[in-house]
Amino acid sequence: MAAVDKPRTIDYKGTADLVTDTDKKCELAIVEAVRKLFPTHLILGEEGGLSGDPTSEYLWCIDPLDGTTNFAHSYPSFAVSVGVLFKGRPIAAAVVEFTGGPFCWATRTFTAEAGKGSFCEGKQIHVSSNDRVERSLLVTGFGYKHDEPWATNMEFFKHFTDVTRGVRRLGAASVDMCHVALGIVDAYWEYFLKPWDMAAGVLIVEEAGGRVSRMDGDDCSVFDRSVLVSNGVLHDKLLETIAPPSKKLVEKGFNFSQWFKPSNYTSDIYIGCSRPFDI
Repeated sequence: MAAVDKPRTIDYKGTADLVTDTDKKCELAIVEAVRKLFPTHLILGEEGGLSGDPTSEYLWCIDPLDGTTNFAHSYPSFAVSVGVLFKGRPIAAAVVEFTGGPFCWATRTFTAEAGKGSFCEGKQIHVSSNDRVERSLLVTGFGYKHDEPWATNMEFFKHFTDVTRGVRRLGAASVDMCHVALGIVDAYWEYFLKPWDMAAGVLIVEEAGGRVSRMDGDDCSVFDRSVLVSNGVLHDKLLETIAPPSKKLVEKGFNFSQWFKPSNYTSDIYIGCSRPFDI
């Protein structure tokens, strides 16, 4: 919060993928806090990579600043996202969303615990009950690489813009998923996400009564690279459009499944995101 109205020090991880000094400082602060409480847990941070005990059954997925491009432009759609996995399953999540904008910044915090519901500022939240695609408001995202999946998603964007009340592109996956959980949008989808993009959001959506899958319709884990989250009642209807082209991309060799998993993370990867279980 102290950095939102100050000049940014911006570097590039690619031609368009930004990273700021705030990303790095925020991740260090989170990792330091986790290490004090859980010194043996495994941590995967967007900026710092993998650290901790490789035999741990717990994995913290940290996105210290989801929506860095928005942050760099003072555009109010970015967040800090932290999700905790146990044997590959999301069990706890927190997303701090930055809202407002210059001269009126504020935050709201989303939290979830497996089997205990989702909350925003301490109040329980639920997905929408809308069951009609034509009455839906949707959200998507686009990666930096303009490849065939990017072009396919552009077709989805055009199609759903035509048949729904609108499609938004805000630029922060964790925020998008929290908005589905809050019930202010009905669904969100995107290709080529990473574990730190998804680990908190998928739990918050499911604990709010929503549904999560891969874009081809199969069950997902946070190590997969495509996701569709929805209020549940619209899910199959959206998959009628999204799943067939996604399956064709897989047939062409695009791998949206298990793109990344820490090489020494020995716990089983649970396919099906955050379905209830006993620790």
